[in-house]
Amino acid sequence: MEIGGWIAVIIAALVVGLAVGFFGARFFFKKQLEKNPPITEKMVRTMFAQMGRKPSEKQVREIMRSMKQ
Repeated sequence: MEIGGWIAVIIAALVVGLAVGFFGARFFFKKQLEKNPPITEKMVRTMFAQMGRKPSEKQVREIMRSMKQ
């Protein structure tokens, strides 16, 4: 193999490695977010309480639904 062939192989390997790494990291990140959401219903209720309001169940569900989008 000539030097140009080796360079092409190295570049191809880098591109494939970057693509696999990107999609793998994205998959694991999404999986972690589903297991450990950044905000829970309890947190939403606490925020409402700090504002001096008592949220209805509908409001809490609506906020949680909007967070998942």
